[in-house]
Amino acid sequence: MRNINVERYIDTLKKDGFVIIRNLICGGELKALQHELDGYFQKTPNSEGIFWGNNTKRMGRIFSKSKQSQHLAIHPVVLKIMNAILRPYCEKIQINLTQAIQILPGEYEQNLHRDDEIFPFPKANAEFMVNAMWAIDDFTEENGGTIVWPGSHRFEISRQVPESELVSAKMKSGSVLIWLGSTQHAGGANKTTIPRSGLTISYCLGWLRQAENQYLAYPPNVAKHFSEQLRELIGYKVHRPNLGWYEGQEPDLLFYDRPDTLPAIDLFTPELDELAQEIMRERASVAA
Repeated sequence: MRNINVERYIDTLKKDGFVIIRNLICGGELKALQHELDGYFQKTPNSEGIFWGNNTKRMGRIFSKSKQSQHLAIHPVVLKIMNAILRPYCEKIQINLTQAIQILPGEYEQNLHRDDEIFPFPKANAEFMVNAMWAIDDFTEENGGTIVWPGSHRFEISRQVPESELVSAKMKSGSVLIWLGSTQHAGGANKTTIPRSGLTISYCLGWLRQAENQYLAYPPNVAKHFSEQLRELIGYKVHRPNLGWYEGQEPDLLFYDRPDTLPAIDLFTPELDELAQEIMRERASVAA
């Protein structure tokens, strides 16, 4: 992997609400991703609805459809950026959704929106979500490249934006567009005769409900074949303290042989565990 100044990309993301990392994958990796998803795109019907677009194909459960997507989800550059933005507000981050998107010729421009609108409570300056759009094809202004409103993560939400303030995220295939959940953006209009394809992998705080139900998309008999790092990102690990357990224990025990009944265990952060131990020591001292 080439030497990449990740801190520079993080600074740009915080300032502008989005950043493009050019040519992050290439060659065999990119061809594998294209090949794995092409057949699914051909079988997937067009979306239905104003927001999703009637001339757009969207599909989820991407980790079951593309081995290469599993590697992209844990790409070290992308994960470093995601953790820098989200980890100040959670113990661990998680996958929010996967969605392969193919904008077909004749599709209109999508309405501007913020992805974090699905979480209807005040953010208090925290980011809930950060998204990565991998360019399977070149993204251009003419073929439906993602439209971004720079700096909009600092503004009140608005559906009416001066055209002069919008930017088309133009990038070559193998590049990745990363944007904050609070940044207003939209799928562009495809004015060409050729479809434009991309892959979104979205990340969010570990204590939020995911947009795509990861446990139905990847039940234990499917997820057990993923890497340990990807299984944790999907959510097969407790977000401490005690959020997301199975039978009072870490849910990744579902990947292994286990007894029918299990003892519930404390699943605390180190700080809470130390506090609990300190309280018990004080009680023991008083009792003595």
